[in-house]
Amino acid sequence: MRFLGFDVDGVGSIGLVDGAAVRRLCTIDEFYGDLDHWRNAEATGDPIALDDITRVPPVPQTAKVLCLGLNYAAHISETGSQRPDYPNIFAKWYASLSSHGDEVPVPTGDDRFDWECEMAVIIGAPLTDTAEADAMDGVLGYTCFNDISARGYQRRTHQWAIGKNPDRSAPIGPVVVTADEFGDPYGKRISTRVNGETRQDGTTDMMLFKIAETIEYITAGTSLRPGDVIATGTPSGVGDKMDPPTYLTAGDTVEIEIEDIGVLQSRIVARG
Repeated sequence: MRFLGFDVDGVGSIGLVDGAAVRRLCTIDEFYGDLDHWRNAEATGDPIALDDITRVPPVPQTAKVLCLGLNYAAHISETGSQRPDYPNIFAKWYASLSSHGDEVPVPTGDDRFDWECEMAVIIGAPLTDTAEADAMDGVLGYTCFNDISARGYQRRTHQWAIGKNPDRSAPIGPVVVTADEFGDPYGKRISTRVNGETRQDGTTDMMLFKIAETIEYITAGTSLRPGDVIATGTPSGVGDKMDPPTYLTAGDTVEIEIEDIGVLQSRIVARG
């Protein structure tokens, strides 16, 4: 099953993707409120061309968006950091999310705007104190995620919140592929292109803390709910560590691609 979020008369809805079209299934809140029912339901809406919809993030507005920093060895090396002993978790808020095809503004206060391709995990069950052996049963599906980061803000203090949450700086999409269709999440190619030029190119088996281990760690203290998001970290190749450092500027097009999911595209614009 491949699904996305889109707007229907001002209400966020889930649509099932069929080729170049989508059929409405239900509202986003209905979907995550009764996944057992909706995962087995058939979409009854008329087919709508993907080019004719307004996309919205495919998760509820109550979703927690948790992200792993320093979860690929080559990225740790390029940043001169030490490998963390535990999953290095930080948060983005729902308001920072944007969708496939959206514009992302460069912050006025920081022009060091950088890309990070990531695989995002969408949670599909209530998870509390979940053992690693059981954790993957709670995964609904996978999608592309771009953890666009304002490096100046990120480096000014020890707290990353502002640097990791510029407006609309967390593109997610273009579709969610359910776990049963996606299969093994490891060994999938993951890459970033800026204006058609490859900047990052890795595979998801390079993750240090795997998904199940991360879920066990998180849920020992923080419960997860259907629709919550875990972004699993980025491989090497971020702009901040290029020689010379290179950043996103207005007019750039950035694409995140993950094998068997698709391409998540965003256009960088000036703020205001």
